[in-house]
Amino acid sequence: MDVSIKTTDQIQKMRIAGRLAADVLEMISPHVQPGISTEELDRICHDYMINTQQTIPAPLNYNGFPKSICTSVNEVVCHGIPSAKKVLKEGDIINIDITVIKDGLHGDTSKMFHVGKPLQHAERLVNITQECLYKGIDIVKPGTTLGDIGDTIQRHAEANYYSVVREYCGHGIGEVFHESPQVLHYGKKGTGLELKEGMTFTIEPMLNAGKRHVKLNKQDGWTVSTKDHRLSAQWEHTMLVTHDGVEVFTARPDEPFYSS
Repeated sequence: MDVSIKTTDQIQKMRIAGRLAADVLEMISPHVQPGISTEELDRICHDYMINTQQTIPAPLNYNGFPKSICTSVNEVVCHGIPSAKKVLKEGDIINIDITVIKDGLHGDTSKMFHVGKPLQHAERLVNITQECLYKGIDIVKPGTTLGDIGDTIQRHAEANYYSVVREYCGHGIGEVFHESPQVLHYGKKGTGLELKEGMTFTIEPMLNAGKRHVKLNKQDGWTVSTKDHRLSAQWEHTMLVTHDGVEVFTARPDEPFYSS
């Protein structure tokens, strides 16, 4: 497994890209309301990235993906394609996944939103999924293994009676959108690649309210949904392994590991 160690220059550019990706999520937040279409959310984000930030929306035309963001609603696990036909309604949950390119480096992050007033069962799934992400981040440092991260996330998810999606995972990131290593959200403690200072990657757990099994929409080739149609949630951050811990490039001001 060829895992790149980032240079000081690359790290600084990833800091900027990560902050910009986080900014898009903060910008779009007040627009996530009943009655808006996911296509309109995509248009607002696209315009903000292109015209305000002067960033490149990485998903657009990536392996043929037709939009600038991913919008995954309710039972959609990941890679939902924004559409004029998909109009948000009260009680929905939606994951908005943002990846920007700035000066050749990527920043990748996603967040769950409640549409209108949260439903109790949906709010619990969303909160536990975020906790899984945070628990994974908390142990990132040199010497930690990828298996440690997967084990930590899987244990917290299953202790709360949720299942972890296994077909999709976190990934290395830098000048390339998806590079080594793969960061699984399940696993065995003490196994897998050992983290080293200078590695950059995402952690992005996907938890299902029902069984872990998923299906790919064969018509669009992208949209992944739960097989049992139960709800799914996901949160994602891009981070750096530092000499003694972790720096989260895409942290937002309301998060514990944010540094201005």
